[in-house]
Amino acid sequence: MIQIHRLTSLVVAALVLALAGASPAAAQTQKYDPGVSDTEIKIGNTAPYSGPASAYAAAAISELAYFKMLDEQGGVNGRKITMISLDDGYSPPKTVEQMRRLVESDGVLLMLNPIGTPGNSAVYRYLNQKKVPHLFVGSGASKFNDPEHFPWTMSWTPHYVSEGKIYARYLLTLKPDARIAILSQDDDLGRDYVLGLKEGLGDRAAKMIVQEATYEVTDPTVDSQIVSLQASGADVFFNVATPKFSAQAIRHAYDIDWHPLQFVVSIGSSIAGAIRPAGFERAKGLISAAYQKDPHDPQWQDDPGFKAWNAWMDKYNLQVDKSDYYAVYGYNIATALTELLRRCGDSLTRENVMREASHLDMELPMLLPGIRLKTSPTDLRGLKQMRLVRFDGERWVLFGDVIEGY
Repeated sequence: MIQIHRLTSLVVAALVLALAGASPAAAQTQKYDPGVSDTEIKIGNTAPYSGPASAYAAAAISELAYFKMLDEQGGVNGRKITMISLDDGYSPPKTVEQMRRLVESDGVLLMLNPIGTPGNSAVYRYLNQKKVPHLFVGSGASKFNDPEHFPWTMSWTPHYVSEGKIYARYLLTLKPDARIAILSQDDDLGRDYVLGLKEGLGDRAAKMIVQEATYEVTDPTVDSQIVSLQASGADVFFNVATPKFSAQAIRHAYDIDWHPLQFVVSIGSSIAGAIRPAGFERAKGLISAAYQKDPHDPQWQDDPGFKAWNAWMDKYNLQVDKSDYYAVYGYNIATALTELLRRCGDSLTRENVMREASHLDMELPMLLPGIRLKTSPTDLRGLKQMRLVRFDGERWVLFGDVIEGY
């Protein structure tokens, strides 16, 4: 009897081992990479909570607020999203330091919307080497859409080159004899916008552009650049600046009695971050481009997406002004990531995240009608469409049709 019992035990043990190794459902369906457990998904982010571009921090604050709401509602497929957001001061060396901490110490699954062209330029090679998803990059620099060489990086914002071409196309129709002055940030952000404008103007660019000036993000003001641009005799001003410097340029141009037709790029068009500091009267008549809904536009008051956003702002995002461009921006990005992770199910590996991220085609609640988040393995630009807007002294007003970026 003892021998039979031992034999039976061995058979049972062998069957248990065989079943455990061959077919447990959990092992087949649950696949995790760093940052993931049965109850949590850890993601990373860097943003300039301090420094000259601190207005951008509203994006990360809004994303954190969205995930707080989401966690109260049960998370994504039963998992809480923990977003670790670190201050990099808009300083590339600090971005590198914080990214290494997030990957190598905190062990996040992915990076979500790290802000800024300079910082992302400093880390995107590292993140691709580590095969960490670098999602919805907070920059429209064209370098961040290169799936052949950097398949782990994907952008969000319509590319600056494309936006510059949109303004050029409109300007050639409206004012083909324009004399253009340009202020731009002296980095890839500024250079891409200017490149797009020049490419859009084509062989007319050399004649139409009469003066260019740049600034550094460490400069205290751009007042001297504005004086120099006014002296050129330009009747069109192309303002390529982040919110702080965009506001300075708008204000000083008005105060020195220079009133050209002025284009302000989308990243410097936030009412809270740029227009209000400049002064609403000074900003009247500005032209920009948009891809997301303006909360101050009355046409959205009965829109279900706007109503949900407004209720979320009132309950979860009181730190950020409702007129802030980045309150809507952060909400859309967090919504998109939530849907992406939902599609991943229990296969929460970095590889599967990128597989899903490269096959997106969705509407988002606070994107303008007709504009979709759409990607493919050969085109990792998230958003490619915009509409022109004009500031009427109180809000941005849409005009024209949806324009496809290129």
